[in-house]
Amino acid sequence: MSAETDGKHKTIFLVEDNKADIRLIQEALKNSSVPHEVVTVRDGMDAMAYLRQEGEYAEAPRPDLILLDLNLPKKDGREVLAEIKADPNLKRIPVVVLTTSHNEDDIFHSYDLHVNCYITKSRNLSQLFKIVKGIEEFWLETATLPSE
Repeated sequence: MSAETDGKHKTIFLVEDNKADIRLIQEALKNSSVPHEVVTVRDGMDAMAYLRQEGEYAEAPRPDLILLDLNLPKKDGREVLAEIKADPNLKRIPVVVLTTSHNEDDIFHSYDLHVNCYITKSRNLSQLFKIVKGIEEFWLETATLPSE
């Protein structure tokens, strides 16, 4: 069932430390046709606490999609991705790496860890908006996502 027909409010979990990128991504998602909420954390430790519903995140909703930066404080995105994909309760949540890294090792390593998609952020504002809109259209409108 697609997002258009299931009527479910979607939760997008944005793991990003750059305040400007957070604002731009939120702005790009603002006019979405899919009802959604963007939940943001700024480091890898908080990302895992949120996903495991620990501490202040005990009541956190399960995300429908994770947008993950690789270069994060406390625990980097590579470690977060490895933990998500190794956890039977989390591994089915689609993870899109959205990062500035063009490093081939990062790309190969992310796919080795079963990332669903690897996208390099553009520093061009209109291109970044186009990328985020494409993510939204594919992952929230076209793809069938697991319910749990």
